[in-house]
Amino acid sequence: MNLENQNNNRVIIDKEVAWDKTRVIMSKTNAFGIIEYANEVFVDVCGYEDYELMGQPHNIIRHPDMPKVIFKVLWENLKNGKNFHAIVKNRAKSGRYYWVITDFDIARDENDVIVNYFARRQSVPQEVIAMHIEPLYKKLLQIEAASGVEFSEKYLIGFLEEKNRSYVEYIKELIYEHEKSQAKFANYSEVEEDEHEDQRGFFGRLFGR
Repeated sequence: MNLENQNNNRVIIDKEVAWDKTRVIMSKTNAFGIIEYANEVFVDVCGYEDYELMGQPHNIIRHPDMPKVIFKVLWENLKNGKNFHAIVKNRAKSGRYYWVITDFDIARDENDVIVNYFARRQSVPQEVIAMHIEPLYKKLLQIEAASGVEFSEKYLIGFLEEKNRSYVEYIKELIYEHEKSQAKFANYSEVEEDEHEDQRGFFGRLFGR
């Protein structure tokens, strides 16, 4: 049995992995999502050793609480050469979970063919997860179980249309509003004053790029 199947059969533990959330999880995969590199933070958080991760599909850490439609949209964007910021719940080897937000660099060869994805992942504020992301993802999972990914995607599209936001704009707004509220309560502001900060500027600041 390969590691991916072993992981799918693991017990789920409803406890978060304890990790240093100031650090960045990094990995490199080929164009098909096969892991070619994982940094020390990745190894520490997910609980797999380097040698266990190399050559494995990145979905070795996929958590069953994640709706398939989020990965569908993510991969559609990446395969079209577009960076995509997604909030993802991952499963560690222990069965515990950890939430991250993604950021990608896309590498191409001399023929402009995508050959690698370099991923950065950072922690997500718990308030954003509990109040907004978990309820949405649970709804999407319920729809997938009852009617399939097609209708899960239709629901997601309708949900975002009602808010007049793309998925990336929606999660940017959630994190930005959380930052502003935290800065207000702390009586200081490290959040940029320009509320119209564009997505590139916002995520560049978030990931220190």
